[in-house]
Amino acid sequence: MVSRRKKRNILMIITLILIVIAGCSNKKVTQEDIDRIVGRESTDTILNEANIDSEEIQSELIVSFLDVGQADCILIELPNEQNMIIDGGNRGDGPDVVKYIKDREIEKIDYVVATHPHEDHIGGLADVISQFNIEKIYMPKKSANTKIFETLLNTINDKGKKIERAYGGMDIINDENLKVNILAPNSDNYDETNEYSVVIKVVYGNTSYLFTGDAEQDSEKEMIDRGYNLKSDVLKVGHHGGRTSSTDAFLDKVKPRYAVISTEKGNSYGHPHKEVLNRLEDLGTKILRTDEIGTVVIKSNGEEIFID
Repeated sequence: MVSRRKKRNILMIITLILIVIAGCSNKKVTQEDIDRIVGRESTDTILNEANIDSEEIQSELIVSFLDVGQADCILIELPNEQNMIIDGGNRGDGPDVVKYIKDREIEKIDYVVATHPHEDHIGGLADVISQFNIEKIYMPKKSANTKIFETLLNTINDKGKKIERAYGGMDIINDENLKVNILAPNSDNYDETNEYSVVIKVVYGNTSYLFTGDAEQDSEKEMIDRGYNLKSDVLKVGHHGGRTSSTDAFLDKVKPRYAVISTEKGNSYGHPHKEVLNRLEDLGTKILRTDEIGTVVIKSNGEEIFID
């Protein structure tokens, strides 16, 4: 696979060629522009010498569901060259999460989302925030009296960053072909910390992903009642496949083609619960489990979904 940095470098070279040839034009470079000004044969020569398939110059959405055991960590490489991380696994997962991001040649994370203040979701985020350039950090209005939560807040403060409160109906990106929207939480008072989970929907072209943290049935019902468009090609199953999430009513709205369950083999909670697996199988959803296949990578070109 050609790295995003390499593709960016090649695009920069082609852009410079266009600027010189087209007279300092600042318009967005497209494949059609390159072909028109440089010529199809010349374009192919440039790409072939760089070992790039011409189709790869098109932007991709790449979502990595990292295998962090009984925890959550999702890295999203957006097609606009921005990056998002949702949760960071347990405390001990931090170095591995940092390594994975660096291996992807990512230097800046534009959006950090801590879905809720449980260790299996925020544990590794302090390492990530301290190691990379960070733009924005989103968290729900929910605190925890734990050392790991205190460490995360101190790291954010040391970095000089502020926390943006996440709530349902909030837009992070709202472009024509790329939307990143927060669908939950929708209340200020829940009985369970899991229900405060930040739920995010990403829509790229005709493809869509729904990331639900540990949101359970109360939050799911609120999203339904608010009339959010929950239909998504890919669902990150709530609460590691626990039976208090992924209700029939919620799954009937999402109708996922693929469901990713982040869990650890032999975990003490018995996740994923059989009831949830049955609900997904009844919908004909293909289930991808990190405890069975490790890190799951799902790509989209805006038209189709590809499983790596």
